[in-house]
Amino acid sequence: MTVWEIAKRANVSIATVSRVINGVGNVDPSLARRVRRVVAEVGYYPNTHARALVSGRSRTLGLVLDIINPFFSEILQTFTELGFDHDYRILLSPLTRDSRSLMAAVRQMSERRVDGLAVMSSANEDFFIEAFTGRNIPCVAVDIDHSGELLKTIRIDYEHGIRQAVQHLAALGHARIAFIGGSANLKGAASQKIAFQKCMMEIGLGISPQLLMAGDHSIKSGRAGMTAMAALPERPSAVVCSHDETAIGVIRRGSELGIQIPGKLSVVGFHDIRMGQYLVPPLTTVQIPQIEIAKAAFGALLDFVSAQRRESSSSSSTIKTNLVLRCSTALGPDRTTNNP
Repeated sequence: MTVWEIAKRANVSIATVSRVINGVGNVDPSLARRVRRVVAEVGYYPNTHARALVSGRSRTLGLVLDIINPFFSEILQTFTELGFDHDYRILLSPLTRDSRSLMAAVRQMSERRVDGLAVMSSANEDFFIEAFTGRNIPCVAVDIDHSGELLKTIRIDYEHGIRQAVQHLAALGHARIAFIGGSANLKGAASQKIAFQKCMMEIGLGISPQLLMAGDHSIKSGRAGMTAMAALPERPSAVVCSHDETAIGVIRRGSELGIQIPGKLSVVGFHDIRMGQYLVPPLTTVQIPQIEIAKAAFGALLDFVSAQRRESSSSSSTIKTNLVLRCSTALGPDRTTNNP
């Protein structure tokens, strides 16, 4: 089926069919409805390559995603749904721990001539920004320090959620609070650690170096952290983890060691991945709203590719984090001794 056949069946000109299909120019509403009805009846799909040659746009947005991290699944779903709503195809390039996936992503996005790209990865943001902005492809990324005409940043307010978590634990009577962080090369993980130290100082709680533990956002690092905490002469009564998977590892290893959670150790995660609410006990965590991140990223790309691009639009947007209370936190030792 071609535009010529569509025009013949709808009894309109080829130019009218082209304008309706491409969404450009003014078309009489009754004619536009007639064309769309015929298009639907015959199941016509336009030649996207031809459209790209004419318009200079592929109507494809790229999404580079860290598929290992379950946090990004809802971002993928929302981003894809927004693509449907705005008649954009989403080209997904999943990242793995294999470095070859980085070059594969650059090649895939360049060959398909995406109109814009969202980088939703826990690492390698700098690599992608340099690769794509150098090819004049607009980029949106999370927590980056770069700036430029073809770049927008989505910033996560880690401090707000961390402060809520620390204050919540302090209100429950916890004074000896541990922290298991993420990889030192991740900007978000560094921000979480700094926020934790700042918030502990704000409420006058000391921070023992033994209780500031390195991790990598994995279940394995949570298990290792729990093992280390259990071996301390004076154990913490609570721990804040920089990722829910780390918290899962803490809870699992605690169960193996006979440490009751939350009776003997209160645990707070970060990110609010879906499986956290199904743990035993369900995980108290700091939520980063994935849907809001997807909306912010998609909206920023639309600003870039829209014919009515808003030159005054902000180069960054901020996503606030919030504490979600479930069942993995309880009264600390000071409160439980006063309230038998």
